[in-house]
Amino acid sequence: MGELEDAVMTRVWKWNRPVTVREVLEDLQQERSIAYTTVMTVLDNLHQKGWVRREAEGRAYRYEAVSTRAAYAAALMNDAWSQSDNPAAALVAFFGMMSDEQRRALSDAVRIVQGPETPEVAPDTGSDTTGENPGAAREDGGR
Repeated sequence: MGELEDAVMTRVWKWNRPVTVREVLEDLQQERSIAYTTVMTVLDNLHQKGWVRREAEGRAYRYEAVSTRAAYAAALMNDAWSQSDNPAAALVAFFGMMSDEQRRALSDAVRIVQGPETPEVAPDTGSDTTGENPGAAREDGGR
């Protein structure tokens, strides 16, 4: 999504209701000089790309987001990650770029996805609980 498309979608997501070209135009004009036809073209492009749906209202359209900004961000991350030839290394590098707040958000998200019934898995320490490694602790107490 280009910079102008993002600026338009930001308003559509923020307002969370069907919007007209005129509404988006008037809000964008507070930041930049932009023509009605430019905003109309951008919204039409977003419609063609599947980011907004539209419904006729008189001679104009009202546009509404098809999905959330969070879903868009997730799609971007998934697309970038899936293009990596080493997904684990890409994740490690991505985690290394995160702020503490972002890491907490990630931990919260993992807990939500795992749900309350998923037991926490201890990090793999290389010990074996199957009895194949004689020095490893066994879950059944050695019985």
